Amino acid sequence: MDKDHVVLVDENNQVIGTAPKLATHFKNTPLHRGFSVFLFNKKGELLLQQRSSQKKTWPLTWSNSVCGHPMLNESPLLAAKRRLSFELGMTEANIHMILPNYRYRFEKEGIVENEFCPVMLGFSDQVPVLNPDEVESIRSIPWTDWLDEIKNHPEAYSPWAVEESLLLEENDEFNSLFTSTRNIGN
Repeated sequence: MDKDHVVLVDENNQVIGTAPKLATHFKNTPLHRGFSVFLFNKKGELLLQQRSSQKKTWPLTWSNSVCGHPMLNESPLLAAKRRLSFELGMTEANIHMILPNYRYRFEKEGIVENEFCPVMLGFSDQVPVLNPDEVESIRSIPWTDWLDEIKNHPEAYSPWAVEESLLLEENDEFNSLFTSTRNIGN
């Protein structure tokens, strides 16, 4: 099935094929498409997830709200909504693309992540319902506390969540949306 595959791309993010997701992630993981979502409630708290112990990459590591891989011909936004529903049972989120061209490569214990990974900002006050195959645990943290935490203890979190957060901190569009959404209804 397409959802069990990753979309392989070249250095220009042009599709060159698909490959099975689990078999693709190893020490020489080819470049493929992914996405990341940072989901906030109206109090400005970031939803963090601890990745399931069953995950091949970074098991039990705390990370941003949702990460995943789009299916072939699926937009990052639709992929984000699909994974929010699948991992956290959340179907009510307002999502915005912030960093469309982010790319990373990180390695841990012989497994490499190598992705073009658009980063999105989302807002929802819906209560998560965890899929235990994907998510071990969740917690919410104020954005400023999160930034302090990753600057003091980056090793405690997924490296992409740390790097993406630092990029978001400096991003004008992110800061504008984050501030305006928090002020609605206050």
